[in-house]
Formats: sequence, C-alpha cells, structure tokens
Amino acid sequence: MLLFGLPGGVEWVVILFAILLLFGGRKIPELMRGLGKGIREFNAAKATIKEELEAGIDEQKTLEQPKK
Repeated sequence: MLLFGLPGGVEWVVILFAILLLFGGRKIPELMRGLGKGIREFNAAKATIKEELEAGIDEQKTLEQPKK
C-alpha cells in the first residue's frame, strides 16, 4: 500500500530550496512565526478541551456515587 516513503536527505534539500524560492529569505521568519502561533493556539485549545472533559467526567462520577 505504501507507494512512497518519507522524504530522504536529498528530497528535504529540494523541498527547502523550493520553499526558499517561493517565499524568499525575508518571508520565511514571518512564516515560521505564524506557524508557531498556530501550534500554540492548537495546544491551548487541546488543553482546554481536555480540562473540560475531565471536569465533566469528575462531575458524572460524583453524581453516580450512591448516597448514604
């Protein structure tokens, strides 16, 4: 099923060269900054959802406990 493998050393060089040609040397730091910001926002949203799910599970457990 796997027709193509992961890029090797030469392929990475070609990919990086193509990115440099497309965006230019001045745009790459701006592009990386935007990518980093996107990753931070994704991780923050992931943490928020995890906290909400854990709080909901804890709340459900307290509701299911038998009353004495």
